[in-house]
Amino acid sequence: MTDSVERLYDAVLAARDSDPVVSRTARLFRAGRSKIAKKLAEEAIEVVIDAVNGDRNAVVRESADLLYNLVVVWAASGVRPSEVWKEMERREDLFGIAEKLLKRNFMPKGRAKAQAASARRVRPRQ
Repeated sequence: MTDSVERLYDAVLAARDSDPVVSRTARLFRAGRSKIAKKLAEEAIEVVIDAVNGDRNAVVRESADLLYNLVVVWAASGVRPSEVWKEMERREDLFGIAEKLLKRNFMPKGRAKAQAASARRVRPRQ
């Protein structure tokens, strides 16, 4: 699968500066990061809805759209698939392939402190 995602990533990069009239990818890049992120979120929601409804074939179709849009987000963010694979390998080495890291335990120090401070803030009474 990593080969397929790498090929898709290369195709997205190649299409990024194409004519937006004929290229969906070029249109997304032209619309900017907010639109790119919105499309990713929309596809994720479609996968969830189809999964809840038990529509296996739709989950397969929408998952392909979700992966495409994820790759577009990576390209727009300057993230290469190899960086994601490296992070997955790091996590597998620590916890095994099925585990998701708890963000509070593995956040960079500054971000973890800011989040902890934010959680301690008391809201003013209304």
